[in-house]
Amino acid sequence: MTENTKTQQWYQKLASSPHALVLLFFLSAMEATLLPIALELVLVPYMVLERKRIWLVASVALAGFMAGAVGGYYIGFALFDTAGEWFISYLSIQDYYQEFQETLKEDGFVAIFLVGVTPVPFQVAMLAAGAGDYPLSLFLFAAGAARALRYYVLALIVLWLGPYTERLWGKYAGPVGWSILILAGTMLLLTQFL
Repeated sequence: MTENTKTQQWYQKLASSPHALVLLFFLSAMEATLLPIALELVLVPYMVLERKRIWLVASVALAGFMAGAVGGYYIGFALFDTAGEWFISYLSIQDYYQEFQETLKEDGFVAIFLVGVTPVPFQVAMLAAGAGDYPLSLFLFAAGAARALRYYVLALIVLWLGPYTERLWGKYAGPVGWSILILAGTMLLLTQFL
């Protein structure tokens, strides 16, 4: 049995499970808080298998992300000196965090939105926003808009390309992610100087 066949069987088992959406919710919440791994690695193949429920799948992923983001925001807000600093050390994102704190002070909404759209670990944004007393409503709006864009555009791409999506994603995920990051960084720089 090849590795590809094992992976396909795992995704089929996931899609047929009555608990798949609950698992996706919690996986998405974990991706927002503890796991600096792109949810799309599971989400794309799951969307390919669940094309009839693709909007529900994207919505559950968004809801899980938002739940995790609220939890992370409050860790930054109320517990930064203890749990927040441990979190940053655990994820080895000290440099990202320092840079993001400065960016948050200057362009908070845009910075949170860009981190939510790009493959930069979102833990940086939620901890900095909470610790920096960034307004929760603006944080949730920026985070929700960014991830809604990310997940629903992904759903549109999966619908448009159909079963070819998984192969394309596996082949081009890295270059696409870096392209989005470079584009987002360029946009942030342009907004700074214009």
